[in-house]
Amino acid sequence: MADMRDGKFVHDSTVAPTSDRVFPLFSLKGKTAIVSGASAGNIGLGVAQALAEAGANVAMWYNKRKEPAEKAAAEIEKEYGVKCKAFQVDVTSYDAVAAAIDANVREFNGRLDVFVANSGIAWTGGPMVDGPLDMYTDVVKTNLDGTYFCARAAAQHFRRQKQEGTVFEDSSKPLDPPFLAGSFIATASMSGHIVNVPQLQASYNASKAAVIHLCQSLAVEWAGFARANSISPGYIVTSISEFCDENTKRVWKDKIPMGREGHVNELKGAYLYLASDASSYTTGTDIKVDGGYCAP
Repeated sequence: MADMRDGKFVHDSTVAPTSDRVFPLFSLKGKTAIVSGASAGNIGLGVAQALAEAGANVAMWYNKRKEPAEKAAAEIEKEYGVKCKAFQVDVTSYDAVAAAIDANVREFNGRLDVFVANSGIAWTGGPMVDGPLDMYTDVVKTNLDGTYFCARAAAQHFRRQKQEGTVFEDSSKPLDPPFLAGSFIATASMSGHIVNVPQLQASYNASKAAVIHLCQSLAVEWAGFARANSISPGYIVTSISEFCDENTKRVWKDKIPMGREGHVNELKGAYLYLASDASSYTTGTDIKVDGGYCAP
């Protein structure tokens, strides 16, 4: 819970990093990160690569695509010299999420520093008045409930580590490097800020708007032991937008000041910033990476 007394936040309940140089703040060496929705060909894989490049050991969660996820994890291990493994996890089940996080923490040096809640599915059912209710349920369960469940389970570890400063299930062993604060990052969307056209996707838009506000709320509740932020990508070249035809994508580009879709590599810096101590005074914020779509 937020450290408050008489309705006011307690002063100096957090600390700043001691480094006066910026590059060391971006290092994740010796830390553990979990990235959900990290199968091949999407934002999650790019995020896992970025965190591993910065030195983190990474647990990649996938839903159905086992072989591509395991192949990608093996490639990350080889490329960056860190530990990286893929795990099948149903983010719509809190029990499954909590059990997976506990198991990952045990296996990955007894700690959790970063959780990236990236799992999400698109709405392809057209106008909501005619759209299938089961698709609405799937979108909200994955995009919002899944993010909430991941946040709740991750926060258990963030809070304990801040209070105790020790390895999970071994109170005699201090965390090395020391634990400053946890970082929870949710993949939201510019669709949480604007209404997309020409495709109609009310439930997706609503789910992503809720994710942004959830992270802002958690930033207040978790002050003192973890930060909570979101990133709102615009149109990015990934498998989630494959259902849209070229005519639709042409309309998108007409509305993007930079005139094109983004690429996953163009998101990596934002995630690394929020994952690292470089963002130690950043919480409750949403970073739009949308080529300027939301600016006009």
